[in-house]
Amino acid sequence: MARGFKIIVEGDYALFSRPELKVERVSYDVPTISALEGLIKCVYWKPAIRYVIDRIVVFNPIKFINVRRNEVKYKVSGSAIKKQMKGIISSPDIITCEDRTQRAGMLLKDVKYGISFHFEMTGIKSEHDDESEEKHFNILLRRLRAGQHFKQPHLGCREFSVKKIELVDEFDYSLVSDELKGDIDLGYMLYGMKFNDGGVPMNSDWENPKFSDKADALYYRPHMIDGVIDVPKYKEEMKC
Repeated sequence: MARGFKIIVEGDYALFSRPELKVERVSYDVPTISALEGLIKCVYWKPAIRYVIDRIVVFNPIKFINVRRNEVKYKVSGSAIKKQMKGIISSPDIITCEDRTQRAGMLLKDVKYGISFHFEMTGIKSEHDDESEEKHFNILLRRLRAGQHFKQPHLGCREFSVKKIELVDEFDYSLVSDELKGDIDLGYMLYGMKFNDGGVPMNSDWENPKFSDKADALYYRPHMIDGVIDVPKYKEEMKC
């Protein structure tokens, strides 16, 4: 039986990008599921487990701010790195002063979220062959209590770091802003990516698994009721 965790995260800024708006980044009103999974993975992650978000609590009023940032037009491709390793090309570097451009971003400010989640076992084993649920539960619990992480947790984009992560027993729903009271239809939001392999190795070999890189985007249409998004309730009606 899955055992869950409840954490509260806070940050000065957040950006949960809408995929339909690529050039000028615009944030969803609330976090995406994939962004929260990525945040938790910054604390602890192993191939043997996958995180499942159960509930999102939005405490602070939804406030947007428009900022303009310097960004690089391109990114280094994986093929360029492989060619450099083989000595085919001299350098795949990007010269930022030549490829810099300004882009506007519609960000969220002063955010505070409650995240209720649990993890499931994937079936992938490590070389140590010690992948018990109890082991991963205790490691994650210890790291959350100590405020540890192996890379900086962030809210959507990496430049918007989490200011505080707190492990709690229960959420205090009285702290939810009055501005969020009622039933708010959030529209269609990106839930995550559905890989063609379904999480099962294409070669049917769990010792040396090979997975598919092909995936389709999944969308769901959640409602925020009094600041709370009950994820499983709307997950059943996902669209690809």
